[in-house]
Amino acid sequence: MADSFKEELSQLIKRLTLKISNLFISLRNLDTQSIGAVAGLAVAIFFSWRLLRSPGGAQRRQRKRQSTTSASPGVSAQSNVSVAPSGVCSPSDDSRAQNVVDEFFQPVKPTLGQVVRQRLNEGRKVTCRLLGVILEESSPEELQVKGATVRSSVLEVLLEITKFCDLYLMERVLDDESEKRVLVALEDAGVFTSGGLVKDKKRVLVALEDAGVFTSGGLVKDKVLFCSTENGRSSFVRQLEPDWHIDSNPDVISQLARFIKYQLHVSPLRTEKTAANVLSAPSLEQFFGSM
Repeated sequence: MADSFKEELSQLIKRLTLKISNLFISLRNLDTQSIGAVAGLAVAIFFSWRLLRSPGGAQRRQRKRQSTTSASPGVSAQSNVSVAPSGVCSPSDDSRAQNVVDEFFQPVKPTLGQVVRQRLNEGRKVTCRLLGVILEESSPEELQVKGATVRSSVLEVLLEITKFCDLYLMERVLDDESEKRVLVALEDAGVFTSGGLVKDKKRVLVALEDAGVFTSGGLVKDKVLFCSTENGRSSFVRQLEPDWHIDSNPDVISQLARFIKYQLHVSPLRTEKTAANVLSAPSLEQFFGSM
């Protein structure tokens, strides 16, 4: 029985060691949740320490009972057989200890913020096209005719990016009315909030300013940019020198490949990789949800 217990204990320690190694690897990608993991590690080590002490204590108690039995010849053989060292862990005790270790070392799912930072390689400046990425519309003509609609599925990711990055949104438009529609759509979606984006002050329409659509809130009003050509958007990106540029136009992606550190080509169709620093995804939210 002692040999069986030692073998089970050895296996438990090996499993614990492996989980500890995995924990330290995962700690690089965790922040507040790592506190709970460290607490779990401490509890697991405590249980292992208790298990390690059990055999020695059991042997001492067993020797004490044996000496008591030898000093009392009136004790029957049957009572000797029924006496078992209480300190020896039963299989059920081992199982409970293993369950405790497994419970505290369950894989921790990273938060969206952690995924965003990891995906962006801690990049601090991001430029992003609106059409086909943030908006449901895919062309300036659609903006002019139908108006602008923010894709609800991308909103959470977009706001999470603004918490960690200097984010600039940009688009080619055909007229001032299209600009207004885009800005109102972003405002209605809640993008212009604390820690988020605000409209370019130079491009604000007087009527919108007077209506209080763009509240100051201490935010910088220069992060939504408009231009009249695709080359204009490329020029914006090169001047801003971001760590990442996100676009749905393959020509713009190709032009900027040698100037920008990383790019994300958003396209519903599977595309060939044009450069080592260009990644692709069907949508922005799928890119950050694919980890």
